[in-house]
Amino acid sequence: MDFTQERVRELARRAYAGDAGFPLAAGRAVLLVIDMQDEFVRPGWTAYWVPAATCAVPRIRELIACCRRAGVPVIYTAFGSTHRFLDRPRSGPLMPGRYAGREVNQWFLEPRIWAELAPEADEIVLLKSSYGAFYDTPLETILKNLGRDTVIISGTLTNFCCGVTARQAYERGLYVIFGSDVTATDDDDLHEAELKVLRKGFARVLTGAEIAAVLTPA
Repeated sequence: MDFTQERVRELARRAYAGDAGFPLAAGRAVLLVIDMQDEFVRPGWTAYWVPAATCAVPRIRELIACCRRAGVPVIYTAFGSTHRFLDRPRSGPLMPGRYAGREVNQWFLEPRIWAELAPEADEIVLLKSSYGAFYDTPLETILKNLGRDTVIISGTLTNFCCGVTARQAYERGLYVIFGSDVTATDDDDLHEAELKVLRKGFARVLTGAEIAAVLTPA
């Protein structure tokens, strides 16, 4: 085959626009609702507010309701105060995304999931200390005990906590369904770029409505 530069680029473009070859089945899936907590969702409350995450709440709420009806477990994650903050990556405070000032110490202590997406009494809220939901958490063990090998990812931020979680799940041999409009970030261009990368190498990318249609077929 003639692998000219243009041919290679065309193959790459196809991959970025393609679709993973595995199915979505309700009996094998878990919905992850990543970090839809007040610090990110409550309008104007912190410097970490993600307006697009607030806008995504109705779509995420519909997906949560669909998963509950279909018997798909819903697991929430949130940043919170754990282990005296000694379980964080050491370079984290030096990153430019850590806004300076006293307000940093006021937030992410006792996280609350945004009220419109509130967990039910028997649903897990998993506190995490970094971007990925598998980093230093029992999530992998929980999935094994549930007998589930597919994660549906929703929440915020697309290109940080959601995207890292997708990669961590992929590397653990799990199937990843990534919700294109039930995830959100602080830059529309980066949202689309992250979806392209995930689609090419890590996940099957679907809208919330497409996920719901598979989970609740007519």
